[in-house]
Amino acid sequence: MTRTSDGIRPVRGKSLPVDVHCHWSTEQILSASVKKHKDFNQDLADGPYVLLYPDTREVSTIPGTNTPFTIQKYKDAIGKAYQRINLYICNHDDFLNTDCDTECESEEDNEVQVKVVESPLSDTVVWDFPDNHSTPETAPSTNRGSNLQTSSETQDPCYSTYTSVYAPIVIDSDSDKEVLIEKDESETQSTNGLTAAEVLEELASKTVKTSVSRFNINRANVWDGAARGFRRVSYNPTDDILVKFSDDAGQREDGMDNGGPKREFLTLLMKCLRSRRIFDGPEDSKFLTFDSAAAREDEYFLAGRMIATSLVHGGPGPAFLSKTLYQHLIGTTKSDVVEVTIEDVTDEATKSFLLAISNAATLKELHGCIEMHCSLLQTAGCYGFPDSLDGKGNIIKDYLKWYIIYRNHFSIQRFKDGLATLGVIHALQQHPLLFQPFMCSRPEPLTSDVLEDMFAVVLSEPGSSRRQEETRVLGFWRDYLIDAEDTKTAVSLQDILMFATGLNSIPPAGMEPRPRLLFGDASRFPLGKTCANTIVIPIAQSYKQFQADMDFGILNSPGFGLY
Repeated sequence: MTRTSDGIRPVRGKSLPVDVHCHWSTEQILSASVKKHKDFNQDLADGPYVLLYPDTREVSTIPGTNTPFTIQKYKDAIGKAYQRINLYICNHDDFLNTDCDTECESEEDNEVQVKVVESPLSDTVVWDFPDNHSTPETAPSTNRGSNLQTSSETQDPCYSTYTSVYAPIVIDSDSDKEVLIEKDESETQSTNGLTAAEVLEELASKTVKTSVSRFNINRANVWDGAARGFRRVSYNPTDDILVKFSDDAGQREDGMDNGGPKREFLTLLMKCLRSRRIFDGPEDSKFLTFDSAAAREDEYFLAGRMIATSLVHGGPGPAFLSKTLYQHLIGTTKSDVVEVTIEDVTDEATKSFLLAISNAATLKELHGCIEMHCSLLQTAGCYGFPDSLDGKGNIIKDYLKWYIIYRNHFSIQRFKDGLATLGVIHALQQHPLLFQPFMCSRPEPLTSDVLEDMFAVVLSEPGSSRRQEETRVLGFWRDYLIDAEDTKTAVSLQDILMFATGLNSIPPAGMEPRPRLLFGDASRFPLGKTCANTIVIPIAQSYKQFQADMDFGILNSPGFGLY
């Protein structure tokens, strides 16, 4: 706000969003708001500022009380859910020279605009599902006097959740005049405090559960069946996935895919991709490398589509891409940052000449190495003779950048085209930090505590003899998880999770339905029901017997060891 002949009035076109926490005080909000305005408006006057309500009263206490202002207390006083409120900053001199108790004459300026949301994911921007565009478009303004263009009557219902999940907030600068104070302390990541599961849930809402694409998979050769399925003319990315596994003799297993086989297939497929010819580099930091045979078969596009499909359909991410490749895919690569070292290069000839340059002890030795490998350096566009030994670092960095990124431009572009399946590449670009752990490195390792909390325990009626047996065996189960974490069992925590759910890690889309732990006496070995995310553990008489039976049952489950 600024002082005019009519008093303090909002300045049009100066509204900016500010992320806040619910416990922030007036001083913290004011400091963040002033900094944001100075970052975007170089003409902002210096000097102290005050924080104002829309009716030009200073924000110091909750209106009508002596309670010091905080976001949470203000929210509680209003008694409504919201994602944003509108407050103003004003130069301290302008504020002191104006009667702050005088109400503004304009009705649009004298009310606090509180947005009431029925869903934590609702937003104010209409955005069509991305096709060739990666940025949202604002809806036409229908009321230029209002602060936020929100109307449940004029907005397509699916967009109200989609835009918050998928795009940062976009405000029409001509129709907004206030500083937007956004977010809640519980919203921790990304532009709207979302989780990867919420983003993928919105993308998955575009799939059709009544139509399926079929995959016939042999666990001993997952790639073969997967490639046939994805290349099939009838394959449609929006269809649900139906998977049938074949046993070692080639006979089809009984039962249809109600979720478990699909999750197992996607888990095996992501592991299979890691060793494909199109990837090179360290085990957990791979980059794309050009292969003419793979290019002819369009394997780069296929790999990208497989990863996108896995993410949206509840499977894991690849968790092995290098950060440099990931940043290049989403368009956030910095020209001076290449998180690749000489040791990451697997080609021995290339690594040898880079090490020779790196180990050069004198300028003459360095120039000799450059001259010896001039053809390679010329191809990469980094051929030259530095004036000092310090220049060898730039030569190595430039060559690695070419080796990892620029020489593989075609491969990367086709891979990116595949990732565009179901809009996944747009989600990665909008929320890069959310998905980086699932794309570039393994998520947080499983622990016995995580796995114990993950499974909902189903017990018999209290007081029954059956309940007593179950609680006794429940202790065996918890000790078994601890021993698995300490590698004192024949199986790992990942094996246990895979046995029960078809997944060896918690996927970015989350676990649906929540895994359950049941007790059974029909078999001395555990039963895994991956379609229902359920494990049935045996009622054993001793922990030693329980551990032996659990190890045997999981190790001999279908497909174990074949991937």
